[in-house]
Amino acid sequence: MTLSDTDAQHVASTGAKAANLARAAAAGFPTVPGFVITTAGVAAGIDDHRVADEVRRAFDELCGEPPAEFVVRSSSAIEDTGDSSMAGRFTSVLGVAGWDDFVDAVRAVIESATAVRDASGAAGSMAVLVQRQLAARCGGVMFGVDPVTGNTRHVVVEVVPSGPEALVGGVAVADHYVLTRHGRTEQATIHGQSPQLDRALRRALTRMARKAERVFGAPQDIEWLVDPDDRLWLLQSRPVTAIAATDDQRDSVVLGPGPLAETFPAPLGPLEDDLWIPPLREGITRALRTAGAVSSASLDRSPVVTTVGGWAAADLELIGVVEARTSLRRRIDPTAILRRLATAWRVGRLRVAMPGLARDLVATVDRDLAAIPRLDTLTTDELVDLLDRARRELATVHSYEVLAGMLMIGQGAPSGAAVALRELHDARTAGWDDDEIVSRSPIVLALTPPSLGGPDALPAESPAPSGPAATLDQLDQREALRVRARWLQELLGRAADELGRRLVGDGTLPDVGAVGDLGLSELVEVAGGGPPPSDLAERAAREPGPPLPVSFRLTVAGDVRSASVSSHTRPPGQAAGIAAGGGRAVGVAFHRAHHGTPPEGAILVTRHLEPQLATVLDRLGGLVSETGSTLSHLAILAREANLPTVVGVPDALRRFPDGSRLMIDGRTGEVEVIEMEPEHSPTSMVEP
Repeated sequence: MTLSDTDAQHVASTGAKAANLARAAAAGFPTVPGFVITTAGVAAGIDDHRVADEVRRAFDELCGEPPAEFVVRSSSAIEDTGDSSMAGRFTSVLGVAGWDDFVDAVRAVIESATAVRDASGAAGSMAVLVQRQLAARCGGVMFGVDPVTGNTRHVVVEVVPSGPEALVGGVAVADHYVLTRHGRTEQATIHGQSPQLDRALRRALTRMARKAERVFGAPQDIEWLVDPDDRLWLLQSRPVTAIAATDDQRDSVVLGPGPLAETFPAPLGPLEDDLWIPPLREGITRALRTAGAVSSASLDRSPVVTTVGGWAAADLELIGVVEARTSLRRRIDPTAILRRLATAWRVGRLRVAMPGLARDLVATVDRDLAAIPRLDTLTTDELVDLLDRARRELATVHSYEVLAGMLMIGQGAPSGAAVALRELHDARTAGWDDDEIVSRSPIVLALTPPSLGGPDALPAESPAPSGPAATLDQLDQREALRVRARWLQELLGRAADELGRRLVGDGTLPDVGAVGDLGLSELVEVAGGGPPPSDLAERAAREPGPPLPVSFRLTVAGDVRSASVSSHTRPPGQAAGIAAGGGRAVGVAFHRAHHGTPPEGAILVTRHLEPQLATVLDRLGGLVSETGSTLSHLAILAREANLPTVVGVPDALRRFPDGSRLMIDGRTGEVEVIEMEPEHSPTSMVEP
C-alpha cells in the first residue's frame, strides 16, 4: 500500500507513523514517497508468497533508476500516539540497498516489535514503512509547542548538519532555537556546527508546524530535512507527548455534536466511523470551498467533522452554529472584503444553477440505487467496489445538501421526516412489519440513525399526521438530498454487513460484532484473504468515550474542555440556547422519551434531536435539546406544529431535572426552572 493511498491513513492497517505520513501527504505536505507493508501483511509473514509478491512489486516501483537507497522503519499501532511516542524503542534501518538487504532490514524491524509493550502490556500490531532515503544539507526536529513550559506561542527547533537521525539518536550536538509561531527568533543556543536557520527557513518551518497542528488537531513533534537543493521535507509527524501542564486553548476550534447528533446520536464504532464520517467531512468541505463561504486558511486549520471517543463532532464555528471569533482587523482586511464580494457573486450564480443540479443528482442516485442487485448475489470484489462508489456518491450528496441549505432553496416545503411519519402511520395502519415498511417505503429510514446491522426498530406507534398529505416527490431539493444521503448510508452499512457475514460464515471472524471493530481498509483486506488484526479481541472490550459537551475545545494535550459559558453567566435555574421556533410554554420536564410515553403537555428534555422522537411531538408542550440545529428534521417538524423548541442548551438534562416545572421560549431561546418540585398536573400553558 503506497502512502498516497487513502486507506494508508488508517492506523489499524498501517500503524501510527505511516498513517500520519499518509495524512500529511494528503494535506499537501512535502513527504518522501514510499509504501507500507500493512499490519495484515506483517501478520501473514514476509515469506507468504502473496505478501512477498506485493512487496517486491512495490519495492521495484519505488527503486527506480538509478537504484535508490531506502529507509526501513517500524510503524506500530502503539508508537507515535498521543499517549506515548515510543521514540527509539523500535528498529529503523537506513542506507538499505538491494532486495536482499531490504528483506533483512524488514525482518529486523519486525523482530524489534516483540520486545516492546505499551502501558497495558500489549505488543500492538506492526506495519513496516519503506521510503527512499534523501541526502541532507541539514535536518532536525521541531516541536509545535514548548514541551518544557507548555507555551503554545512558541515553536522549538533543533538542527544538525545532517539528517535528523543523528539528532534523535543522541550522537550529534544540535543548535537550539525557540521561535515565535511566525518564525522570529526568541532564543537561540548556537554551537556553530550547523547551518544557521535563515529567515526563509525559519518561516517555512513554523508554517509547517502551524499547518501540522491544524491537520492533526494538536501540536506535532516533526522530523524534517533540507536536501541539497534547499527543499524542505517532512519526514515524520507525531503528537508532542509529556507537555507541561497547560489549558491553553486559544488557537483550537470550537467543536461539538451540533447538528450531527441528529444523524449520529450514539457513539460510532471503527467501521461506522470509516463508512460515514469521511464522506460527510469531504462533502461539507467541498460545499464550503465551492461557495467561498470561509477562507481556505479556516478550512485548512479545521477538522470540519471528526470523532472524539467515537462521538461525532463538527467545527461549530465553521458551520455557523456558534459565532466565530473575528477581529476588527480581519473584518476590514481588504482580502477578506474581496473574498466576501466574490462569495456574493458566486452564491448568486449557484442559487440560479442549484435547483437543476440538485434534481439531476437526486435522479442519478435513484437510478444508481435501483440498479443494485441483491447484495447476497454480489461477489466479494463487487461488494468492495460498491463500498467505494457509494462513499464517493455520498460525499457528493452531502456537498449538494449543504449548498442547498446555505442557499435556502425551497424553504417551506414539507420535511422528509413529515413525509416519513405519514408513510409510517399508513403502513402501521395496514399492518405491515418493519422489514416490509422499509422495503416498500424506504423514506421511513429518515426516522432512524444509520447503524451496522440495519436500522433500529421503527416506532411501534405513529400518530395520525395533521395537515395536507405530502409525498417523496414533493420534497424540496435539500430535503430530497437528505433522504438520499440516508439511503446511501443504509446501503454502505448493509454492504459492509454482507461482507462481515461472509467472513463470520467461513470462520475468518469470530462473530458479527467483530465486523464493527475493523476499519474499512481492514475489512477490505480481510475480505481479500488477509488475516484479521491480531488485537481484534482487545478492541471488542474497548468502551467509547463519555458523551461530549455541547461545545468544547481540545487542549494541546488532547483533553476535552467545555467551551460553554452560559452556565457561568446565568443563574443555575436559567439557560439560553438557540431559538428554534414556537411560542412560550410552561410544563413539566420529562426525560425518558425512549422508555415511556411523555404525559400530555410535557416539555421533553433530551440530549439530541433524534429522529425517533418525531412520533411523540404531538403530545408535547415544548422541546429542549442539549445539541441540535434549527434545520434538523425534528426542529422543522416542531416548527410546523408550532411547538416551542430550544436547541443547543448546555447541560440541559442536569440543569432541568425530570419532574421540574419549566418555562420555555422558542422565540428567544430562554429556558427557566419555575419550580423544582414536580407538579401533579403536567398540563402546559402555551402562548401564541
